[in-house]
Amino acid sequence: MLDVIDIGDRSLAAYRGVAPDELLEELVRVSQRLRGARILHLNATSYGGGVSEILRSCVPLLKDLGLQAEWKIIRGDDAFFQITKRLHNGLQGAPGELSETEKALYLGNAQLNAPHLAEGYDFVIVHDPQPAAIAGLARHRGSRWIWRCHIDTSHPNPAIWEFLTPYLAAYDAAVFTLENFIPPHFPIRRVAIIPPAIDPLSPKNLALPKALARHILEWIGVRLGQPLVTQVSRFDKWKDPLGVVAAYRLVRQLIPQLQLALVSSMALDDPEAWDIYEKVRADTAGDPLIHVFTNLVGVGNVEVNAFQSLSDVVIQKSLREGFGLVVSEALWKGTPVVAGRVGGIPMQMPPGTGGILVDSIEECAEALLHLLRHPRTSRALGESGRERVRHHFLTPRLLLDELLLLERLAGEQSREDPHPSPLPEGEGAATVG
Repeated sequence: MLDVIDIGDRSLAAYRGVAPDELLEELVRVSQRLRGARILHLNATSYGGGVSEILRSCVPLLKDLGLQAEWKIIRGDDAFFQITKRLHNGLQGAPGELSETEKALYLGNAQLNAPHLAEGYDFVIVHDPQPAAIAGLARHRGSRWIWRCHIDTSHPNPAIWEFLTPYLAAYDAAVFTLENFIPPHFPIRRVAIIPPAIDPLSPKNLALPKALARHILEWIGVRLGQPLVTQVSRFDKWKDPLGVVAAYRLVRQLIPQLQLALVSSMALDDPEAWDIYEKVRADTAGDPLIHVFTNLVGVGNVEVNAFQSLSDVVIQKSLREGFGLVVSEALWKGTPVVAGRVGGIPMQMPPGTGGILVDSIEECAEALLHLLRHPRTSRALGESGRERVRHHFLTPRLLLDELLLLERLAGEQSREDPHPSPLPEGEGAATVG
């Protein structure tokens, strides 16, 4: 059986005065045209990553807007999630192949989960590669199927991509963060470009009184009065936590009192994170100015809020990135960011806005040093970043874009063939919205 996630209630009215009024009004108008539609979001985990955070806000808001929205997660064992992590990495370009046994296990998981999908959904939105094969097995249980890809698949490992492609052909539409994330010869004809967003009213992003934030950080061992830089991310090789430590050590040669915090949430569908975590712990052992925290030791959303609010600079030194929600989270708090020039990060931080983009450990160290030594520049970058997030990267904008896509799909007739062949070579995917 698929696990139903209890998402509670949210009210769109609470976003008045936070998100732009004209955007909220348009969202209400569009939702009225889809009122009563039954929508299922399907993914692999209810906590520990950006997708689950997005769904925890979006699904109850869809219900508040009059749609019948649900969120369910597939079931899988450790072996399945080991395979899907390799699939995930391969889609981002990592080398390697799946064995025939691993392919069979991945498809077997889809066969186990598909029969438990209830019928009668108007839209089924499947997130990322873990449950992607389900559409071809349960096509009749939903009217419109959308594959939402949150990662950078612009240069996928050919062997991994060849394996996954046939199962994507069952979808009516796909959603990517950036147009250049669409792989060549993509098999889904309708493609929407929809960047993710953060929820400004979640505990992680609500305005936290400075005094309370200071108490929180002091309580968990951060030295108040000494400069602090922080990276909030999964322990993932693509987030380059060891590169962050290396850049920090270069800066610390010039600012000896500088502290580094690495804050992570360990997710059910990411077994590789434990290996990276152990490497980070080994590399930083015995250094009292490097703090390593996870959700498993009580560091949750409020603590992350405190780190992002009080850090002098937030780092997101990604090597590959789908979007990087933590960039918008930090900017929403007015904190400048030093981040890798990859994926959706430059979209959040155009030149002169939000912080500094970098391409190496040395550039990361140089940017950190510059912002730490020029607080006025840092404040101006943080303030400009907050305004950009307000207009482009808050939850109501994401909901509007997604509902506009659903409205377009609702206006189209169902395809007679639910399993079309991939597009012939040279034919590109249409981009909408």
